[in-house]
Amino acid sequence: MNKSQLIDEIAKQNDITKAKSKLIVESLMNTIIRSLSEGDLVQLPGFGSFSLSYHPEKQGRNPQTGEQITIAGQNKVSFKAGSKLKQALSK
Repeated sequence: MNKSQLIDEIAKQNDITKAKSKLIVESLMNTIIRSLSEGDLVQLPGFGSFSLSYHPEKQGRNPQTGEQITIAGQNKVSFKAGSKLKQALSK
């Protein structure tokens, strides 16, 4: 399912316009992104939680030349599924 299909499904299930549904989906995504960028944990009980973790820089090698390079540190998003989601997917 892509974003457009998600918007259509939400509109259908809640008997609202696609425009209103799109606003809701984009608002949810923007809120999650903003919260994570501020270092907050985003928890949706039963569904799961989004968190941000920093991976420090490390040394690597260029596979073409064998030259040693430094791979910059970066923030990575992780998602941990909640109990209801795990239960629904295990059936």
